Parts: sequence; C-alpha cells; structure tokens
Amino acid sequence: MLHCKCRERFAPAEDIFTLHTEKRAHAAHGGTGMRPSFADFKRPPLVDMIIVETPTQFITNVHNAIYDGADAFGFQMERLKPEFRTEEMLTKMFSHLGDRPLYITNYRGAYNHEMTEEARLDELKLALRCGASLLDITGDTFDPTPGELTKNPTAIDKQKKFIEEVHEMGGQVLMSSHIYKFLPEEEVLAVALEQQSRGADVVKFVTWSDSEEELMQNLAAIRTLKRELKVPFLFLSGGRYCRLHRAIGPYLGVCCWLCVERYDTFSSREQPLLRAMHTVVENLDLTAPRPTDF
Repeated sequence: MLHCKCRERFAPAEDIFTLHTEKRAHAAHGGTGMRPSFADFKRPPLVDMIIVETPTQFITNVHNAIYDGADAFGFQMERLKPEFRTEEMLTKMFSHLGDRPLYITNYRGAYNHEMTEEARLDELKLALRCGASLLDITGDTFDPTPGELTKNPTAIDKQKKFIEEVHEMGGQVLMSSHIYKFLPEEEVLAVALEQQSRGADVVKFVTWSDSEEELMQNLAAIRTLKRELKVPFLFLSGGRYCRLHRAIGPYLGVCCWLCVERYDTFSSREQPLLRAMHTVVENLDLTAPRPTDF
C-alpha cells in the first residue's frame, strides 16, 4: 500500500477535496489532527493575500497562487459577500488550500460597515471552525481609534478575552495596527510590546517609508524588534519606498512576505507579486560563503 502522502498525491481530485475538508474540520473541532500552522516553516513563508467577493474567485485565486509558489494564504473576509459567510461554504473554500495555513482578517470596511464588533469577531471564530489558523484583530477592537491601538481598559480586557477564547479553540491571534505614518524605532517597539502584552501570538504594524531615510530607519528597527519581542512580528509600511521594505524585511527578521497573486480592483499595490517574490526567494543565496573544500 502507498504511504499516506503518496496516496494524497495520486488520489483523484474529489478524494483530495474530501480528505482535506475532513482533516481541517477534524482539527478545527478539537480532533487530534494538527491544524496547519504558520510556525511550521523553516523560512518566512510567501503568503498570498486574497481579496475577493465570491467563493469561485477565492478558489481560482488559490489554485493560481499555488502554482506561483504560495506557502500560505491570507483572506480578507470583509470583502466576501455576506451570503457566502456560512460554515458549509467557508469549509469548502478553505479545503482547496490543502495543508497550507490560512490567516483571516475581518476588518470594519467593505461589506462590514454596519456590523458590530461582536458580529465581526463571531465571523472570525466561524472561520477558525472552518479551518483557518490565524485570526487578525486590530488593536482598537471595541474602541475605534486613530492608529488602531486603543488605551481603553475595558476594550483591552475584551480583546484579551477574545484571544483566550481563540486559544481554547486551538487557533492563534495576530494583533494589527495600521498607523500609516512614519514612527521612530522606539515608538514602533512600544506599539509591538503593547500588542504582545495583550496575548497576541503574532504582532503586526504598518507605518510609512516615504523617503530613503525613513526606509533605512524602518529596516534598522527590525533588528531591535527581533531582539526585544518574544513573538513573531509583521512590520510593513506604505509610502514611496514601502516595496523595498516589504521585500527585504523577512530576510532581516519579519515573519513572512505578504504578496498578491495578481493586481486587480481590490488587491494592494504595495504588496509584491507572488511569482516575482517567489523567484527572488528561490534564487537569492544569502548563506555565508565558505572556503572551498577542493
């Protein structure tokens, strides 16, 4: 009999669909199967960020991205039309990822303008039950604040409670703050440490790189973040020099590359194309040179 991995490899498409659906559902509901994790990679993963409105668009993006080298996926669920946000549909959609981990956002924009904070978080937990691995909540959840990092004690307590609930369900939480302005190193570190203190498994912050000087300061800050933080971090920026920050960051300590499979109506132009970043990662040798043995 073929080894399990071989049976997966050569199984008919419908069997693979069933297999991965069952594996994700089993792990999501407390079974012994392991949920795919972003911690499993030996190098920072190439994450394809998906922003689409329908399941068909999601599945098409997934399969194209797999051929382009995606190690993992991110899905901005706020853009998915509400009628598709059901357990049955999300489970089917996520099964197409195979054993690749999935990171989910459900921000206030797009189709979520009228939703309460509680409803948005309930949908995140639904996504977790359907097979997602990592849930993104902003640092101003329960208290919308410029810079997305509330100081309101009541809101912070609610955030901590949500994080505990996700951990009990077998998932992880990323806390994000979209600041969209340049911050000096000590302020970037302060944001990251505050997010970490609330129990986040991964911390994310987006600042600004609008000049060479800001870019270089952001790259230098990565060293400090790597030294001071106890959790993985995703440090990004916008601005004229942001693409270099996003491309180089993971070589210095940022936890992953956020990419897009293609540029379209909804995708972020700041994020590198997946196939381009994959080519760089697969061909750029950064190992230390050694004397030859011959």
